[in-house]
Amino acid sequence: MGFEVMAEKRVSRWYFGGLASCAAACCTHPLDLIKVHLQTQQEVKMRMTGMALRVVRSDGVLALYSGLSASMCRQLTYSMTRFAIYETVRDKVADGKQGPMPFYQKVLLASFGGLTGGFIGTPADMVNVRMQNDVKLPPELRRNYAHAVDGVIRVWREEGIRKLFSGASMASSRGALVSVGQLSCYDQAKQLVLGTGIFTDNIATHFIASFIAGGCATVLCQPMDVVKTRLMSSKGEYVGVIHCLRDTAKLGPKAFYKGLVPAGIRLIPHTVLTFIFLEQLRLYFGIRVITST
Repeated sequence: MGFEVMAEKRVSRWYFGGLASCAAACCTHPLDLIKVHLQTQQEVKMRMTGMALRVVRSDGVLALYSGLSASMCRQLTYSMTRFAIYETVRDKVADGKQGPMPFYQKVLLASFGGLTGGFIGTPADMVNVRMQNDVKLPPELRRNYAHAVDGVIRVWREEGIRKLFSGASMASSRGALVSVGQLSCYDQAKQLVLGTGIFTDNIATHFIASFIAGGCATVLCQPMDVVKTRLMSSKGEYVGVIHCLRDTAKLGPKAFYKGLVPAGIRLIPHTVLTFIFLEQLRLYFGIRVITST
Protein backbone atom coordinates (compact mmCIF):
# COMPACT_ATOMS: atom_id res chain seq x y z
CA MET A 1 0.00 0.00 0.00
CA GLY A 2 1.65 3.23 -1.20
CA PHE A 3 1.43 6.59 0.44
CA GLU A 4 1.25 9.86 -1.48
CA VAL A 5 3.82 12.41 -0.36
CA MET A 6 2.54 15.98 -0.57
CA ALA A 7 5.09 18.58 -1.63
CA GLU A 8 4.72 22.34 -1.74
CA LYS A 9 6.17 24.53 -4.48
CA ARG A 10 5.93 28.22 -5.22
CA VAL A 11 4.80 29.52 -8.62
CA SER A 12 5.62 33.04 -9.83
CA ARG A 13 2.78 35.58 -10.11
CA TRP A 14 2.25 37.16 -13.57
CA TYR A 15 3.59 40.61 -12.60
CA PHE A 16 6.77 39.44 -10.79
CA GLY A 17 8.85 39.60 -13.99
CA GLY A 18 8.06 43.30 -14.45
CA LEU A 19 8.90 44.13 -10.82
CA ALA A 20 12.17 42.15 -10.95
CA SER A 21 13.14 43.86 -14.24
CA CYS A 22 12.46 47.31 -12.72
CA ALA A 23 14.67 46.53 -9.72
CA ALA A 24 17.45 45.28 -12.04
CA ALA A 25 17.10 48.34 -14.31
CA CYS A 26 17.67 50.68 -11.34
CA CYS A 27 21.06 49.00 -10.81
CA THR A 28 22.18 48.84 -14.46
CA HIS A 29 20.74 52.09 -15.90
CA PRO A 30 24.09 53.97 -16.13
CA LEU A 31 25.51 51.09 -18.23
CA ASP A 32 22.46 51.24 -20.51
CA LEU A 33 22.90 55.00 -20.96
CA ILE A 34 26.59 54.62 -21.92
CA LYS A 35 25.66 51.82 -24.34
CA VAL A 36 23.16 54.13 -26.12
CA HIS A 37 25.80 56.89 -26.38
CA LEU A 38 28.34 54.48 -27.89
CA GLN A 39 25.84 53.10 -30.43
CA THR A 40 24.71 56.54 -31.65
CA GLN A 41 28.26 57.69 -32.48
CA GLN A 42 28.68 58.06 -36.24
CA GLU A 43 32.26 56.84 -36.00
CA VAL A 44 34.06 54.94 -33.26
CA LYS A 45 35.62 57.82 -31.32
CA MET A 46 35.22 56.85 -27.66
CA ARG A 47 35.19 53.68 -25.62
CA MET A 48 33.06 52.86 -22.59
CA THR A 49 35.20 54.47 -19.85
CA GLY A 50 35.84 57.60 -21.93
CA MET A 51 32.13 58.01 -22.64
CA ALA A 52 31.23 57.60 -18.93
CA LEU A 53 33.82 60.22 -17.92
CA ARG A 54 32.61 62.61 -20.62
CA VAL A 55 28.99 62.36 -19.39
CA VAL A 56 30.01 62.89 -15.74
CA ARG A 57 32.33 65.84 -16.58
CA SER A 58 29.80 67.64 -18.77
CA ASP A 59 26.56 67.04 -16.81
CA GLY A 60 27.45 65.52 -13.44
CA VAL A 61 27.01 62.06 -11.89
CA LEU A 62 23.19 62.26 -11.93
CA ALA A 63 23.30 62.49 -15.74
CA LEU A 64 24.12 58.75 -15.69
CA TYR A 65 20.52 58.26 -14.50
CA SER A 66 19.02 60.43 -17.24
CA GLY A 67 15.88 58.74 -18.57
CA LEU A 68 15.40 56.44 -15.54
CA SER A 69 11.62 57.07 -15.50
CA ALA A 70 11.39 55.97 -19.15
CA SER A 71 13.46 52.88 -18.34
CA MET A 72 11.03 51.99 -15.52
CA CYS A 73 8.07 52.62 -17.83
CA ARG A 74 9.66 50.34 -20.45
CA GLN A 75 10.19 47.51 -17.96
CA LEU A 76 6.59 47.80 -16.73
CA THR A 77 5.30 47.47 -20.32
CA TYR A 78 7.82 45.37 -22.27
CA SER A 79 9.22 43.08 -19.55
CA MET A 80 5.99 42.62 -17.62
CA THR A 81 4.21 41.53 -20.83
CA ARG A 82 6.85 39.03 -21.97
CA PHE A 83 7.32 37.51 -18.51
CA ALA A 84 3.54 37.33 -17.94
CA ILE A 85 2.97 35.49 -21.26
CA TYR A 86 5.95 33.14 -20.89
CA GLU A 87 5.56 32.19 -17.23
CA THR A 88 1.75 31.90 -17.26
CA VAL A 89 1.66 29.63 -20.34
CA ARG A 90 4.69 27.59 -19.18
CA ASP A 91 3.15 26.94 -15.75
CA LYS A 92 -0.24 26.05 -17.26
CA VAL A 93 1.40 23.55 -19.65
CA ALA A 94 3.51 22.10 -16.81
CA ASP A 95 0.35 21.57 -14.69
CA GLY A 96 -1.19 19.31 -17.32
CA LYS A 97 1.76 16.93 -17.71
CA GLN A 98 4.78 15.56 -15.92
CA GLY A 99 8.17 17.10 -16.63
CA PRO A 100 9.30 20.41 -18.13
CA MET A 101 8.48 21.74 -21.62
CA PRO A 102 10.82 20.75 -24.48
CA PHE A 103 13.40 23.43 -25.34
CA TYR A 104 11.92 24.22 -28.78
CA GLN A 105 8.54 24.99 -27.14
CA LYS A 106 10.26 27.31 -24.66
CA VAL A 107 11.97 29.10 -27.58
CA LEU A 108 8.66 29.53 -29.47
CA LEU A 109 6.85 30.74 -26.35
CA ALA A 110 9.65 33.17 -25.43
CA SER A 111 9.66 34.49 -29.03
CA PHE A 112 5.92 35.16 -28.91
CA GLY A 113 6.16 36.83 -25.49
CA GLY A 114 9.10 38.96 -26.67
CA LEU A 115 7.36 40.03 -29.89
CA THR A 116 4.24 41.10 -28.00
CA GLY A 117 6.17 42.81 -25.20
CA GLY A 118 8.49 44.55 -27.68
CA PHE A 119 5.54 46.06 -29.56
CA ILE A 120 3.72 47.19 -26.38
CA GLY A 121 6.94 48.66 -24.96
CA THR A 122 8.00 50.57 -28.12
CA PRO A 123 6.74 54.07 -27.06
CA ALA A 124 8.48 53.86 -23.67
CA ASP A 125 11.60 52.40 -25.32
CA MET A 126 11.82 55.25 -27.84
CA VAL A 127 11.38 57.91 -25.12
CA ASN A 128 14.02 56.07 -23.04
CA VAL A 129 16.58 56.23 -25.92
CA ARG A 130 15.77 59.91 -26.59
CA MET A 131 16.10 60.91 -22.92
CA GLN A 132 19.46 59.12 -22.66
CA ASN A 133 20.69 60.61 -25.94
CA ASP A 134 19.63 64.14 -24.88
CA VAL A 135 22.60 64.41 -22.52
CA LYS A 136 25.14 64.51 -25.36
CA LEU A 137 23.21 66.94 -27.60
CA PRO A 138 23.87 70.73 -27.55
CA PRO A 139 21.40 72.53 -25.22
CA GLU A 140 19.45 74.11 -28.14
CA LEU A 141 18.80 70.66 -29.74
CA ARG A 142 17.73 68.85 -26.54
CA ARG A 143 14.13 67.65 -26.28
CA ASN A 144 14.12 68.06 -22.47
CA TYR A 145 11.31 65.63 -21.60
CA ALA A 146 10.38 66.04 -17.92
CA HIS A 147 9.73 62.29 -17.52
CA ALA A 148 8.57 59.25 -19.50
CA VAL A 149 4.85 60.14 -19.59
CA ASP A 150 5.67 63.71 -20.66
CA GLY A 151 7.87 62.28 -23.43
CA VAL A 152 5.14 59.95 -24.73
CA ILE A 153 2.49 62.77 -24.68
CA ARG A 154 4.82 65.24 -26.43
CA VAL A 155 5.79 62.77 -29.18
CA TRP A 156 2.07 62.03 -29.72
CA ARG A 157 1.21 65.74 -29.95
CA GLU A 158 4.25 66.98 -31.89
CA GLU A 159 5.03 64.05 -34.19
CA GLY A 160 1.85 61.92 -34.25
CA ILE A 161 0.97 58.46 -32.93
CA ARG A 162 2.86 56.72 -35.76
CA LYS A 163 6.15 58.19 -34.51
CA LEU A 164 5.48 56.62 -31.09
CA PHE A 165 5.75 53.24 -32.78
CA SER A 166 8.78 54.19 -34.90
CA GLY A 167 11.05 51.15 -34.94
CA ALA A 168 8.30 48.85 -33.57
CA SER A 169 9.31 46.05 -35.96
CA MET A 170 12.92 46.25 -34.75
CA ALA A 171 11.90 46.53 -31.09
CA SER A 172 9.57 43.52 -31.43
CA SER A 173 12.21 41.44 -33.23
CA ARG A 174 14.83 42.39 -30.65
CA GLY A 175 12.33 41.62 -27.88
CA ALA A 176 11.86 38.13 -29.34
CA LEU A 177 15.62 37.51 -29.55
CA VAL A 178 16.33 38.83 -26.03
CA SER A 179 13.45 36.75 -24.64
CA VAL A 180 14.76 33.59 -26.34
CA GLY A 181 18.22 34.34 -24.91
CA GLN A 182 16.95 35.21 -21.45
CA LEU A 183 13.75 33.28 -20.71
CA SER A 184 14.12 30.00 -22.60
CA CYS A 185 17.92 29.78 -22.13
CA TYR A 186 17.56 30.56 -18.41
CA ASP A 187 14.95 27.84 -17.93
CA GLN A 188 17.03 25.33 -19.89
CA ALA A 189 20.29 26.25 -18.13
CA LYS A 190 18.60 26.04 -14.72
CA GLN A 191 17.14 22.62 -15.64
CA LEU A 192 20.60 21.37 -16.72
CA VAL A 193 22.34 22.79 -13.62
CA LEU A 194 19.77 21.20 -11.28
CA GLY A 195 20.03 17.96 -13.29
CA THR A 196 23.69 17.57 -12.28
CA GLY A 197 22.56 16.82 -8.72
CA ILE A 198 25.32 19.06 -7.36
CA PHE A 199 23.17 22.18 -7.04
CA THR A 200 19.80 22.83 -5.42
CA ASP A 201 17.24 25.56 -6.22
CA ASN A 202 19.26 28.36 -4.60
CA ILE A 203 20.98 31.65 -5.49
CA ALA A 204 24.11 29.88 -6.82
CA THR A 205 21.98 27.98 -9.37
CA HIS A 206 20.05 31.14 -10.29
CA PHE A 207 23.34 33.03 -10.78
CA ILE A 208 24.94 30.39 -13.06
CA ALA A 209 21.79 29.92 -15.17
CA SER A 210 21.14 33.67 -15.53
CA PHE A 211 24.80 34.38 -16.43
CA ILE A 212 24.56 31.85 -19.29
CA ALA A 213 21.22 33.36 -20.38
CA GLY A 214 22.66 36.90 -20.34
CA GLY A 215 25.55 35.86 -22.61
CA CYS A 216 23.18 34.16 -25.07
CA ALA A 217 20.87 37.20 -25.15
CA THR A 218 23.76 39.65 -25.76
CA VAL A 219 25.17 37.77 -28.76
CA LEU A 220 21.71 37.14 -30.27
CA CYS A 221 20.38 40.68 -30.15
CA GLN A 222 23.38 43.00 -30.56
CA PRO A 223 23.12 43.65 -34.37
CA MET A 224 19.41 44.39 -34.06
CA ASP A 225 19.98 46.53 -30.97
CA VAL A 226 22.41 48.79 -32.86
CA VAL A 227 19.94 49.34 -35.73
CA LYS A 228 17.00 49.89 -33.35
CA THR A 229 18.94 52.51 -31.33
CA ARG A 230 19.95 54.37 -34.52
CA LEU A 231 16.34 54.37 -35.79
CA MET A 232 14.85 55.63 -32.52
CA SER A 233 17.40 58.41 -31.95
CA SER A 234 17.23 59.62 -35.57
CA LYS A 235 15.76 62.99 -36.53
CA GLY A 236 14.28 61.76 -39.82
CA GLU A 237 17.49 60.85 -41.67
CA TYR A 238 16.38 57.23 -42.14
CA VAL A 239 13.46 56.28 -44.42
CA GLY A 240 13.00 52.90 -42.72
CA VAL A 241 14.67 49.78 -41.31
CA ILE A 242 16.27 48.75 -44.64
CA HIS A 243 17.75 52.23 -45.15
CA CYS A 244 19.15 52.17 -41.61
CA LEU A 245 20.58 48.65 -42.16
CA ARG A 246 22.31 49.77 -45.39
CA ASP A 247 23.70 52.91 -43.76
CA THR A 248 25.08 50.90 -40.82
CA ALA A 249 26.47 48.22 -43.17
CA LYS A 250 28.53 50.92 -44.98
CA LEU A 251 30.56 51.29 -41.77
CA GLY A 252 31.53 47.59 -42.01
CA PRO A 253 30.44 44.34 -40.24
CA LYS A 254 31.93 45.51 -36.93
CA ALA A 255 29.39 48.37 -36.84
CA PHE A 256 26.63 45.85 -36.04
CA TYR A 257 28.58 44.76 -32.97
CA LYS A 258 29.53 48.29 -31.90
CA GLY A 259 29.23 48.45 -28.13
CA LEU A 260 29.16 44.62 -27.72
CA VAL A 261 31.29 44.70 -24.56
CA PRO A 262 29.23 47.48 -22.89
CA ALA A 263 26.06 45.70 -24.06
CA GLY A 264 27.29 42.50 -22.40
CA ILE A 265 28.46 44.40 -19.32
CA ARG A 266 24.96 45.89 -19.09
CA LEU A 267 22.77 42.96 -20.24
CA ILE A 268 24.50 40.14 -18.33
CA PRO A 269 24.28 41.88 -14.89
CA HIS A 270 20.72 43.00 -15.78
CA THR A 271 19.77 39.39 -16.61
CA VAL A 272 21.46 38.02 -13.47
CA LEU A 273 19.79 40.60 -11.21
CA THR A 274 16.38 40.18 -12.90
CA PHE A 275 16.32 36.41 -12.34
CA ILE A 276 17.75 36.58 -8.82
CA PHE A 277 15.07 39.15 -7.86
CA LEU A 278 12.40 37.11 -9.69
CA GLU A 279 13.37 33.86 -7.95
CA GLN A 280 13.38 35.57 -4.54
CA LEU A 281 9.92 37.04 -5.23
CA ARG A 282 8.72 33.58 -6.31
CA LEU A 283 10.20 31.79 -3.27
CA TYR A 284 8.86 34.26 -0.71
CA PHE A 285 5.69 35.71 -2.29
CA GLY A 286 4.74 33.22 -5.02
CA ILE A 287 1.49 31.25 -5.25
CA ARG A 288 1.64 28.09 -3.10
CA VAL A 289 0.89 24.93 -5.07
CA ILE A 290 0.56 21.54 -3.38
CA THR A 291 1.69 18.61 -5.50
CA SER A 292 1.55 14.89 -4.77
CA THR A 293 4.52 12.65 -5.51
